[in-house]
Amino acid sequence: MQQYPQTVSQAPADARGAFLARTYLHLLGAIVAFVGLEAALFASGAAEKVAELTLGSGRLGFGVLLLAFIGVGWLGERFAHSRTSVGMQYAGLGIYVVAEAFIFIPLLYVAAHYAGPSVIPSAAVVTLVLFGGLTATVLITRQDFSFMRPFLMFAGFGAMALIGASLLFGFNLGVFFSFAMVALAGGYILFTTSNMLHRYQTDQHVGAALALFASVAMMFYYVLRIFMSRR
Repeated sequence: MQQYPQTVSQAPADARGAFLARTYLHLLGAIVAFVGLEAALFASGAAEKVAELTLGSGRLGFGVLLLAFIGVGWLGERFAHSRTSVGMQYAGLGIYVVAEAFIFIPLLYVAAHYAGPSVIPSAAVVTLVLFGGLTATVLITRQDFSFMRPFLMFAGFGAMALIGASLLFGFNLGVFFSFAMVALAGGYILFTTSNMLHRYQTDQHVGAALALFASVAMMFYYVLRIFMSRR
């Protein structure tokens, strides 16, 4: 009879600890790869060309970038949760990191050139503090946040609709939308971390790392926009 991995909640304590360690090490690796890729793109001058092309195209450029991100993000998530091979899972995580790196280029370019040198590091620190606090809340309390799934799906579709409408009709979503998106990213972090404890299987650390990375990246994106709005 074929043996399937246990869920993390059913696994022995040492297996749970190993799963969490692998997940957060992969998350750290994804963040380091993202930072390294951004540094390489900016150092080579490629980021400036991408930013100028996107910013110069106005709403059309951002719309194409958004659609590309949605498509590649969906593909990356499917690969990262693949049961066919570990290689497919790593390919999915890698695809997602690369997609995020290109999505961030216009925002990072504007932040670096017009918002001051302290904005990006400040946003990164705030994001890490929020992520750490939310993660600790779940790991310490062991609370099951699966009840948030319908709200997160509804809010996520609503956010995408508003972003699409803003690109189509040219209105500014404003800083309150950024605060709402930070809250939504926080909800996804609570939900994913809870699922890691209660529903993920012990061999799904790559998929778990991708889900967490997606939420952290979204939170950082909108925290950075909040900091930039104050300049």
